[in-house]
Amino acid sequence: MKVDEPYPTSLMSAPMIIDTDAGGDPDDAFALIVAAAEPTLALVVTSDELGGERARFVRHLLDLLGRPEVPVVAGADLGNTRLNCIEDLVPPEVPHQPTDVLAAVTAVCSSTDGLVRWVGIGTASNLAPLLARRYKLADRLLVSQVGGALQYRDPERADHNFRTDIKAASVLVAKARVPRLQLSELTFTPAVEVGKGSPLHLLLSDPSGPPWARLVAAHLDQWYERFHHATMQHDALALADALGLPFTDYSRHRIAIDKRGRTTLAHKGTDVLLSDGARLEPYMRWLTEKVEAAYKQESTA
Repeated sequence: MKVDEPYPTSLMSAPMIIDTDAGGDPDDAFALIVAAAEPTLALVVTSDELGGERARFVRHLLDLLGRPEVPVVAGADLGNTRLNCIEDLVPPEVPHQPTDVLAAVTAVCSSTDGLVRWVGIGTASNLAPLLARRYKLADRLLVSQVGGALQYRDPERADHNFRTDIKAASVLVAKARVPRLQLSELTFTPAVEVGKGSPLHLLLSDPSGPPWARLVAAHLDQWYERFHHATMQHDALALADALGLPFTDYSRHRIAIDKRGRTTLAHKGTDVLLSDGARLEPYMRWLTEKVEAAYKQESTA
């Protein structure tokens, strides 16, 4: 396949792994709502962990969305505690999840002879050790990653996912098989916001709605109270890329990462696919329709 073409149809049946820091910015939760409707969702691993609480939240959300069979693994814990918008939202009876990322990823790769889609919507902390030390396994992974920026709004630092684990981001760029990087400047725009009091927020907050919706609404409320009046939907766009949907344009470039995690074009850098345009209005229509469909399906079940 040509690396600058969309995922071929043959990959649409490939197993999908989502690597998420769900529990901070709620855009991860929206991506998981959509992913839960995909039969190919095979595994969710969590990054930038909060002592296993992110994984417990994901487990609870997937259970409420009707996907209890999808394994959840608590991955890398970097010791950060600031981005926690799921306090007291997960019942105590939801257990801590397994922590062996390698075993879980190996199991998914063993289930198919083809490639496996890896959707990175958190740091690359779980992916980097696989790429660095498990070469045969790493070659099976087709990576779509939210991370990198050529025109970040603060030129003195990198985007969130890359700066949170700079070493892992460097390994991702150097070792992954021509990864797709969704650049921060593409989606840092009000065009992809789900704000406080927006139609989606109000829908999910309806006390008569399904339990998963009320969980996500409570998560949103913590985010709105502690951080920002809206959440930008970066992550579901990377999921849409992995699903083969035509919202984002990519082109091949060579980049380098500096010691601050900032990405720059570099003639002697590493080949990657960088997002250079997106159709955000149809993307947000699609995302809204997916969330509403999940809501209606559960409400009429």
